[in-house]
Amino acid sequence: MTKRPVLAVFTLLAFGAPLQAQQTEVWKDPSSHVSQFVAVGQDVRLEVLDWGGTGRPLVLLPGGGDTAHVFDDFAPKLTSDFHVYGITRRGFGESGFAPLTAGSDTFGDDVLAVLDALKLESPVLAGHSIGGQELSSIGTRYPNRVVALVYFDAAYQYAFDNGKTPTFEDLNAVGFPQAPPPTDADLASFDALRQYYNRVLGFTYPEGELHQKRSATPEGRVGPMRTFPGGRSLLTSVTKFVQIQTPALFLVSTQNPGRWADSSADPKVRQQVVGLQAVLERQAKAIQESIPTARVVQLPGANHYVFLSNETDTLREMRAFVGRLR
Repeated sequence: MTKRPVLAVFTLLAFGAPLQAQQTEVWKDPSSHVSQFVAVGQDVRLEVLDWGGTGRPLVLLPGGGDTAHVFDDFAPKLTSDFHVYGITRRGFGESGFAPLTAGSDTFGDDVLAVLDALKLESPVLAGHSIGGQELSSIGTRYPNRVVALVYFDAAYQYAFDNGKTPTFEDLNAVGFPQAPPPTDADLASFDALRQYYNRVLGFTYPEGELHQKRSATPEGRVGPMRTFPGGRSLLTSVTKFVQIQTPALFLVSTQNPGRWADSSADPKVRQQVVGLQAVLERQAKAIQESIPTARVVQLPGANHYVFLSNETDTLREMRAFVGRLR
């Protein structure tokens, strides 16, 4: 699970002589989506993005702490194959929040409510990270509501736990390498922050997502991270999903920390990288043995955000997998 960024661009206007006036220009999301809000009960409305497209509905679910805008750059690449939607989970971004009533299944019920409201029949659901919780909840309880599930590095204990897959304790025992934080210069603008991620990770986050996750200063600099009420609810009453009957594609990362780790002189970083890769190889093998009907693909050198770090691989595997179902 991860965390990332809402802002206005600072401009100077000059009329003939020296600069005398300053004003803040409202930032506009450059993504091609249409945004709407769908009521899912309990006075909660969820932000739903619609990138359009033709073909079967595809619904994208973000990871913990992210919003549907994290797919702003990825989703348009799929509109030639699917009609693509994205849902921002309750308690994050622009979506409303109310306490969970049924643990992890509340998140799944929220997705089902959106499918009902938009009259989406037999969609493909694809979820990143903790989005696997919603996938498994729906795939286990209502397997006939969806045609396939695609897990973007989302098959951790909250999505599949039959006692054979690696645990959170296994991951925590290895530890997660921490990238150097952005400098003051990296926070000078949202464009500078995007360049920082490209330099450090080897990929960057969509502009719209960064604007969702971080505030802006009056001068147009990147401000502090925003806080959202849904954070404490993400792992409430985690269900041990054992059997997933819906056709499923599991894309497993190697938890590659990014370019910064390749040049790190710290031996602990390399040790953690190797350790995480071994744990996730065990994860991939355990899923394949436990769900022989699933397709499990471990993407070499993939970051946790597999659809960003390995976009071409992810698109290829998704198209091939869903294509075989038609």
